[in-house]
Amino acid sequence: MLVLLPPSETKSDGGADAPLDLAELSMPQLTETREILIQSLVTLAADGEASQLALGLGPTQADEIERNAKLWVSPTRPALERYTGVLFDALDAKSFTRAQKSKALSRLAMGSALFGAVRAGDLIPAYRLSGGSKLPGLSTLRALWKPELSRAITAEADGLVVDLRSGTYQQLGPIPEAVIATVLTEKPDGTRTVVSHFNKHHKGLLARALTVSRAEPHDVRGVARVAAKAGLRVEVASDRELIILTG
Repeated sequence: MLVLLPPSETKSDGGADAPLDLAELSMPQLTETREILIQSLVTLAADGEASQLALGLGPTQADEIERNAKLWVSPTRPALERYTGVLFDALDAKSFTRAQKSKALSRLAMGSALFGAVRAGDLIPAYRLSGGSKLPGLSTLRALWKPELSRAITAEADGLVVDLRSGTYQQLGPIPEAVIATVLTEKPDGTRTVVSHFNKHHKGLLARALTVSRAEPHDVRGVARVAAKAGLRVEVASDRELIILTG
């Protein structure tokens, strides 16, 4: 099983590991596209105004441009520690036991506009590139990553994929056979609406449940059993969709 998480706009600073080595990342078939995108970001960082425009940054986010300028030389840290935010707070990797961390390294991966996808233990630098960005002189990220990203993720999983990425990142490398999760709020009158505020939080809780579980789900019903055992309210909507209910 491979649980595929979305990346985060926010990322932790620094790191204690050596600078980026693309040859050491998982899914080596993505190396060529990774190198093209990294070099494009490094070059773009020399022009602050162009970087702001391409990356959707404000005037107070110059530090994000500086991060991109140093992509080849800045220290790295495991992707599981690099990404931050609501989903990763709910995942709470810092609380993992040694055995749970070992499972995280084998079961978790993160989608990425820059790297396509990385394993939880892959050493990466801090960077800024969103799934909807368009870099000068290059095709869209969707065009650059398809179809090689889909093939790479499927080969890496060698079994069930639980795809918790947002729509933008799913489009970079679609996995048609993956199980997805939809978070809905159920109101007192029984009506249901799509959740926005708590969406990432509950997907983080699901990711944690799947990471620490001794079970090895092979289909959506297996995923539902793990989620329910962890205290989540879930329903199986189809062979590919799990609904998580809040409220």
